[in-house]
Amino acid sequence: MEGLVNARIITPYSPHSTTSRNYSPVLRAISQPLFNSHLRLTSRFKSLTPVGTSMQPMEASSISHFDNTLPSKEVLEIWQNADAVCFDVDSTVCLDEGIDEIAEFCGAGKAVAEWTARAMGGSVPFEEALAARLSLFRPSLAQLQEYLEKRPPKISPGIDELIKTLKAKNTDVYLISGGFRQMIHPVALVLGIPVENIFANQLLFGSSGEFVGFDKNEPTSRSGGKATAVENLRKSHQYKKMVMIGDGATDLEARKPGGADMFICYGGVQHREAVAAKADWLVFHFRDLIKSLE
Repeated sequence: MEGLVNARIITPYSPHSTTSRNYSPVLRAISQPLFNSHLRLTSRFKSLTPVGTSMQPMEASSISHFDNTLPSKEVLEIWQNADAVCFDVDSTVCLDEGIDEIAEFCGAGKAVAEWTARAMGGSVPFEEALAARLSLFRPSLAQLQEYLEKRPPKISPGIDELIKTLKAKNTDVYLISGGFRQMIHPVALVLGIPVENIFANQLLFGSSGEFVGFDKNEPTSRSGGKATAVENLRKSHQYKKMVMIGDGATDLEARKPGGADMFICYGGVQHREAVAAKADWLVFHFRDLIKSLE
């Protein structure tokens, strides 16, 4: 049990955090250097700009069988009047799948990517796919820190402008991801999103920095978790209209009574036909969403 208690140190401890009172003196002593390291990392990311990608958006001729690439009047009304917009991170806000990237960094990229494809397509329960992928490479705390130093986040073109546009309309923005908080914090900093607006998974490490698992109490660690996070947000903030934007089956799940009012499928990085076909609106460029708000 001691190892699991100490495993919580991977979320950088902030001496100014409102939750710092929950940390033991020993945990604070261990966490402070991690927090300082986190500040050094994220300070580098503040100047990042969206980068290009070798992956090209789908050509119009290849998506002609979809009838949801233009929004209906009802869909447009919800989008333009949303109180809150929730974004998936991997292959949506960012150009890659975070777990695939760190797995490749640790030497297990191909095997993990195959599991990711199955999970995002909805063919296996998310929690099963997450555990299986992590077991293939078991990243240590040192590997995670090295990865963050050497692989800054790759932001999708147009996402920064879209989020600025939403914030100018006083629309609340959230990042809801099956990825890991440690890898999403720098992304949130780049985009000006408060870290408390991140809902994601938590890697756990032991007192020596060894990988011990992930926090199964996070709702996003299991199938339906994104839907749960959206439902909780709606209840706690009394939002009238909410939108979920993403590319995978777990994002589509968030559209349900009491959750998101609609789901926008972003196919600019990954085009998953089974998910896209069920979306309220299918887009391949964030500029389409920006223009509809002008």
